Amino acid sequence: MNKNELLKVAVKARNNAYAPYSHFKVGAAILAKNGKVYSGCNIENSSYGASICAERVALFKAVSEGEKEFLAIAIATDTKKPVMPCGICRQVLSEFAPNLKIYAINIDGKVKEALLDQILPDAFTKEDLEDIK
Repeated sequence: MNKNELLKVAVKARNNAYAPYSHFKVGAAILAKNGKVYSGCNIENSSYGASICAERVALFKAVSEGEKEFLAIAIATDTKKPVMPCGICRQVLSEFAPNLKIYAINIDGKVKEALLDQILPDAFTKEDLEDIK
C-alpha cells in the first residue's frame, strides 16, 4: 500500500471519531510489515482520562490481531496544519517501530512526513529496563 492509499484510510477513519468534548477528530491507519492495514479513530469519554487517541486504537487493533512489526502510520485531522502524534502515542508506537514512517494530513490535504525516531529522540525502551536488579 502506498502513502496516498494509507492516507485515504486514515481520512475515512476520521469520520468515525467520537469527539463530543474536544471536537478534535482524528483518524489513523497503520501499515503492518505484512501489508495489512489497521485503522482507528480517537474516542473520547466524559472521564477525560479514559479517552484514547486514534493512533493507539489502530496500533492496539493490529497488535490484538498478532501484528508486531510496522512500516508506516497515517494520521488525518480536520485542522489547518498536519498534526503529529502526541507524546503518549509516540512512546507507544516506539515500542514496536522506532523507525516508523509518519504521514500526517490536514483537512486541506497538506501532508507532513517524519520518522518516529526524529520526533522522539532517545525514546525510553525495554532495553532501558535491563539495568534493573
